[in-house]
Amino acid sequence: MAGAKGYSSYRGREPKLKIILAVFLVLVILAAAAVIYIQQNLVYGDDGRYRLDLPWQEDIAAPDAGTPPEEPPQVELVIQEPEAPPSSLTLSLSAAPLTMELWEAAQGQACDAVCVTLKDTAGSLYFDAAHGVSGGVRTQADTAAALAALTGREDVAAVARFSCLHDPRTANSNVRNLALRNTGGYIFYDGNNSQWLDPTKPAAREYLCGLVGEIAALGFDEILLTDLSYPTEGKINKIDYNGDGPLEDNLRLLLTELKAALEPYEGVTLSLELPETVITAGYDPVSGQKLADLAPLVDRVYAVTEPDRAEVLAEAVKTAGEDTLFVPELAADDPDLKGPRLVLPAPPEA
Repeated sequence: MAGAKGYSSYRGREPKLKIILAVFLVLVILAAAAVIYIQQNLVYGDDGRYRLDLPWQEDIAAPDAGTPPEEPPQVELVIQEPEAPPSSLTLSLSAAPLTMELWEAAQGQACDAVCVTLKDTAGSLYFDAAHGVSGGVRTQADTAAALAALTGREDVAAVARFSCLHDPRTANSNVRNLALRNTGGYIFYDGNNSQWLDPTKPAAREYLCGLVGEIAALGFDEILLTDLSYPTEGKINKIDYNGDGPLEDNLRLLLTELKAALEPYEGVTLSLELPETVITAGYDPVSGQKLADLAPLVDRVYAVTEPDRAEVLAEAVKTAGEDTLFVPELAADDPDLKGPRLVLPAPPEA
């Protein structure tokens, strides 16, 4: 029994020792293989240090060879140039009733706007005005149709030239309530033996505002006021200015009421023609025109000038009215000018 017991103990210890030795040997082999593998994947970096670059890290970072790399989104760079001022050409027709013949001739010329006279310095009205004085309306049989054709064009702006205070016909129709008078109480005659309306008289202002409203109702895009002034020729020392207030206040009052008369007609441009001398000097004590008072009340200021003077005049107008645009009136077109311009009709042949 003792022999059998001893044999049993010996046989039990031998397998455990072999297993331990086998495991240890496997671990030594794995460790050696790991050291060799690591040494093969050690990389000396730019920062002077070693780093371990494992193959599967490259597989994760690298895109699939069959899939093209994703391109970055394309960004379209748009450089917005500052808007240039409008470069439109306005063609002015002679002071006469508009007829279909004149309108068709105007359409044959390249222009963006057509300017027609609807009230001239004689007080004549070239449209069917309900507010006109007796004998003041002078139209042709097809004037209404021609005006409707002009205002109906969407690609051509319709501009109406309108003489304000230089109006002998209306002044003589009612001297007491409308006309500018002399210190003796009679109607005043200027140096050209012509007569004017008095802007201090409510009836005169009401008459002019009524006509301007009628013109706007016809569909005109712009109304160009002229002769918004006192006379500058003749015995001006004999004028009864009908009050002690400054002349510029009387003109500003009239222009303010004309502007108000256009308020119901949205989109109508109100413009004013001034002498070049008033724009450069800023004020004319005889005519009563003061640029700083009048320019802010209108959208555009016009003046008869030469092309090389346009830039100086535009700067003066902008100083007086920040949002007011200057438009030169030229004897002949100059395409090199920037911005709108009005070409005057050729003078009649002698």
